[in-house]
Order: sequence, then structure tokens, then C-alpha cells
Amino acid sequence: MIRHILRFGVVGLINTAVYYGLYLAFNTVMPYLAAHLLAIAISMVGSFFLNCYWTFRTPPTWRKFALFPLTNATNYIVTTVGMILLVSALHVDDRIAPLIAAVAAIPVTFLLSRRILTRPSPTVPVPEAVETH
Repeated sequence: MIRHILRFGVVGLINTAVYYGLYLAFNTVMPYLAAHLLAIAISMVGSFFLNCYWTFRTPPTWRKFALFPLTNATNYIVTTVGMILLVSALHVDDRIAPLIAAVAAIPVTFLLSRRILTRPSPTVPVPEAVETH
């Protein structure tokens, strides 16, 4: 499990670098919000395949691919709520709070990613052939 956590962290760093590089490049030819959304989409696809093949060593499936954005949504919710609590309730500097909230979100995101990517796909029962005489 430690190997998975370390690899997950490396993939997260790569994903962040890819996102930021793409964002900067796209932002030169399109509005910032479009650049942001396109960079997120591309980096999420890359993150999915890196986490499947390298982090968890599991075959990618369409089902896993469809569920994978839930990890990013969860990360967004955890970091947003964390920032609000850190700044409003604990009076942490708002320049530091995002970093603390991001670190706090890593275990949640890791566990959800592991569950989605390593869980066996449900099998659809095949009806038995009916013999007619």
C-alpha cells in the first residue's frame, strides 16, 4: 500500500505539472476559463491512465473512466470545505490554507481512486439457453 501511496503522489505531481503547462499554453490562444477546463480534462485523462497502469496496475475500463472524475470532484469539495474551515474557524492565513487543505484531501482522493480503479467491474449474468423440443 505504501508503494501505491507514493506512486499516487508522483502521479499527482505529474498531473499538476501537465495541467499547469497546458493551461499556460492554451491561455495564449483562448480565454482563461476555456484554457482551464481544457487543461483539466486532458490532465484528468492522463492521470486516469497513469493511475491505472502505474499506480494501481489495473486495466482501464470505460466504467472506471466514467467514474474517475468523481475523485476530482471529491478533491474539490474536500479542499473547498477545508479552506473555509481553516480560514473562517481556525484563522489560518488564506495564502497558506489551500496548501493545508490540499494535503488533507490526499488521503480521501487516494482511497476513492483506489476503490474506483481496483474494484472489479460488475458482471452481467448471461441467461442460460432455453432448449425447446
